[in-house]
Amino acid sequence: MDKTTFVKLLFIVLLFFVLFSNQNLKAQIVIGAPNLGFSQACANESFNTFHASFVFSPESGLSSTNQFKLELSDADGSFVNPTVVFTSAQGSVTTSPATLSFSLPATTSGESYRLRIKSTAPVATSSGSPTFAAYYKIQDSPFSINNLISTASFCAGGSYLLTIDNPGTGMNDSPLNYPSLTFKWFKETGPTTSVFVAEGSSLAVSQPGIYFVETNYGTCTSDSFSNRVTVSEAGSGTSSSINSSLGNPFCPSGGPTTLATTTGNSYQWFLDGEPISGATAQTYETVYSGTYSVSIDLGSCTTTASIVLDSDMFTSSLNIEDENTLESGDVLNVMVTTSAENPEFQWYLNDAMISGEISSMYDATQPGEYKVVVFQTTGCIVSDELAFEIIEPIDPFPNVDNIPNVISPNGDGTNDTWIIPNQYVSGTNTEVLIMNSYGKVVYKTNNYQNNWPEDQIEFNSVNPVYYYVITAQDNKTKKGSITVIK
Repeated sequence: MDKTTFVKLLFIVLLFFVLFSNQNLKAQIVIGAPNLGFSQACANESFNTFHASFVFSPESGLSSTNQFKLELSDADGSFVNPTVVFTSAQGSVTTSPATLSFSLPATTSGESYRLRIKSTAPVATSSGSPTFAAYYKIQDSPFSINNLISTASFCAGGSYLLTIDNPGTGMNDSPLNYPSLTFKWFKETGPTTSVFVAEGSSLAVSQPGIYFVETNYGTCTSDSFSNRVTVSEAGSGTSSSINSSLGNPFCPSGGPTTLATTTGNSYQWFLDGEPISGATAQTYETVYSGTYSVSIDLGSCTTTASIVLDSDMFTSSLNIEDENTLESGDVLNVMVTTSAENPEFQWYLNDAMISGEISSMYDATQPGEYKVVVFQTTGCIVSDELAFEIIEPIDPFPNVDNIPNVISPNGDGTNDTWIIPNQYVSGTNTEVLIMNSYGKVVYKTNNYQNNWPEDQIEFNSVNPVYYYVITAQDNKTKKGSITVIK
């Protein structure tokens, strides 16, 4: 190779090296560590958007196909197996500084996460961000423990097991439905303070106190917490408590309230000191006021609980008796007295609404079964029903033509007594004499009131037969028999 050719070849190689070096320099960028727009990332179903900013240089070093990726470390801050939480579109980020938005995976749970930025063209990686707490709160609503029963008792030397309800009651979203969650139990030390007790889905309590549990979302605040339960140590004869699901007083228009007491082996409920038949469960439903108590067998000891329950009802009364008589042409003035707030009234006769009768007073003029419904229209919307009856007066001396020879004193209001013609009854100076089948006088009067037999008659195998002698004032007599049937 001659000298000229060698020099040309060397020049070409040097030119290629310079061009290659310039290209490499152009393809290198430096990415700064992400600057976080938050101190901790606490996400849930309704909120899961966070932002991280970063700088890079030079801007000219980016390829038109470059993408920036935001990587999330594991809970210990390691990027050995990072999770990509955001990838920009090709060429969409070209100026520095830049901000990327991202969402946390549902499995995020820990106190030492970090973020870093990577580019694809050219390939570059930032250092990691400072550590931060990050949790995706897959369950973020209050839940129940102890079936929402606010009290519990254990025998001296024993313990009481508090558990998270699954599925619980009402709208309870039990966190036990999410297997990845863990829990922390606390004991209250003051109105706004508490102390950590233990972890787990249940807690064996052997010390009296007020306990609750929270889903473990670390330093992130959360609504995933339970109701409080007051646990006491019981001995035979000590008292526990009863909780009313609708409060006390309660409004019965919402249905019955459920009375609940501490968990035990067996129960017996009482109302005003009397046992309630069949009420042997941990809960009892009622719509009535009264003093309710329960005896609870805890195994090695027993305890009792009581509550003076008041339904948010009102009192009402009528100025008449439950049963009334009304002579033809008379009027019975009925008036309601009530403590109902803003009351309204509706009157009924024989279960048919009496049109237009909506005041607290009503003038009844005919026999029948009446009722008035009193409505409380403000506050607790409830009603009360008052009933009464008007019966036609019984004529003790109805006009009958013949002397009956059969009666049936069974209390049905028909043919219960021996009714004879008016010419022989009270005021006619007629002697009425009745004898049994052995000839013994069982009844004798000169002032008969159509009221025999006054006493109960015993029946054996046959219907008893009696004999009568009626002697009028003119000494004329009537004789015959009376058969008594059931």
